[in-house]
Amino acid sequence: MAKVFIITGSKSDFPIAQKAISVLNKFKVPFDIAVASAHRTPARVAEIVSGSDADVFIAFAGLSAALPGSIAAHTTKPVIGVPCGGDLDYDSLLSIVQMPPGVPVACVGIDRGDNAAKLAVEILAVSDKGLAAALAEDRREMAAKVERDSAAMEAEARKVG
Repeated sequence: MAKVFIITGSKSDFPIAQKAISVLNKFKVPFDIAVASAHRTPARVAEIVSGSDADVFIAFAGLSAALPGSIAAHTTKPVIGVPCGGDLDYDSLLSIVQMPPGVPVACVGIDRGDNAAKLAVEILAVSDKGLAAALAEDRREMAAKVERDSAAMEAEARKVG
């Protein structure tokens, strides 16, 4: 049973989707993945979404970035949009954040597949104490790294002559 369904608008989005896959694997969150285009294969998008038992969808899209909204139109489950960079970075970002009233899509930064997956894990953790504990531990590890980095930088700064 997939908890997250990753849908990319094209195969070229896969390197960004790999960031999400790494995070989902780290937290042992099951996922499915497919390529479907809001414009070229709209029936496939509808079929994937309506046939899925996923709790959260992550949609990767560039250019017009219609895929996240298309997914949201077929479900009441959370949809996280990842604008994919390229020559027109901001077009995809603005397309995802400017959804019409009543059909929201969460949006992370350009090419931030990792943040999309982390947000999906946070959504799932609301009803999963194990995931909530794993997220808390991850935050402690991030804080500890910052402390180590600070100590190393302070030591290095004292050596500068």
